[in-house]
Amino acid sequence: MDYSKIPSPCYVLDEIALRKNLELIKSVKKRAGVEIILAFKAFAMWSVFPIIREYIPYSTASSLAEARLAFEEMGSKAHTYGPAYTDKEFPGIMDCSSHITFNSLNQFERFYPQTQFNNISCGLRINPEFSDVETDLYNPCAPGSRLGIVSDLLGDKLPEGVEGLHFHTLCESTSYDLEKTLKVVEEKFGKYFPQIKWLNMGGGHLMTREGYDVEHLIGLLNAFKAKYPHLQIILEPGSAFVWRTGVLVSSVIDIVENKGIKTAMLDVSFACHMPDCLEMPYKPSIVGATDAIPGKPTYRLGGNSCLSGDYYGDWSFEEELKTGDRIVFEDMIHYTMVKTTMFNGVSHPAIGMWTKENRFKLIREFGYEDFKSRMS
Repeated sequence: MDYSKIPSPCYVLDEIALRKNLELIKSVKKRAGVEIILAFKAFAMWSVFPIIREYIPYSTASSLAEARLAFEEMGSKAHTYGPAYTDKEFPGIMDCSSHITFNSLNQFERFYPQTQFNNISCGLRINPEFSDVETDLYNPCAPGSRLGIVSDLLGDKLPEGVEGLHFHTLCESTSYDLEKTLKVVEEKFGKYFPQIKWLNMGGGHLMTREGYDVEHLIGLLNAFKAKYPHLQIILEPGSAFVWRTGVLVSSVIDIVENKGIKTAMLDVSFACHMPDCLEMPYKPSIVGATDAIPGKPTYRLGGNSCLSGDYYGDWSFEEELKTGDRIVFEDMIHYTMVKTTMFNGVSHPAIGMWTKENRFKLIREFGYEDFKSRMS
């Protein structure tokens, strides 16, 4: 990828890397005999849906907007789960969904009657009260979680009309994490399996990460299917589809120093364009940079919003940075573009793709009208 040919700032998806991930996911789907669908909450760059459809035809939505995107741009109805549906939006969700999962028994009882004449398969999200996710912000099974129904609230029989169960407990996890979760799910909810047609194992299956034991995942899924042959098994990863498939290209626009700390001011914002860096928090990799090394040119990186905490650091570079230098953040495609904001009206990065023909394709740029149209 020739960064000099890419405008700054810009998110750039690598088509070859994307196709490599899709090949692996399609292989798992085929060998395990399961359905694997794309979670829009992690990646919703609809301009590349034609590429994704070559490998995977279905997607999962978390809202009316995502369900419409599935129907209109993915070309198939969504598997929809929302924490809470409203009377205003539910009819539109039904129009765009093949499956609808409800977060509570109250929501199921309220909206299920509307689905009976729309050829929609309905399910309940369950909460096994077990997860290996250590960061509470991303742990849907933390004590008191608002997500999913705990086993204590279900009787011996599921409500009439429930055809599936859905659990989501993983986050960038391994197949061994899934194995541990499945044991708990079986213990607490296995008695309902004869009553359902499908089991959705949610997202967080990071099968495209280097070192992930794909063979163990396939073996685990095949063993589970052999035990419950009547169940359709569904996985809905998001990050796995676009793990390490692209970058955020930015530039140094100033360098400031205070109390011996040098900050390279960028034309992007951590708060606006890389929010997980501050929320998680995690330190992203940068092309040509390392963690701070004594004796090397070292900088904190500052975002271009007025939020005082809009910075991250420290990184060391081989040479002193100067205005105009490119700073390229790695692995900035999943859970990044979908979470950006226009706080302060800061310029939103463009979106582009480095194609398999080894050239840059600009897909979209953003300007004043994009900011203005969000306001009133």
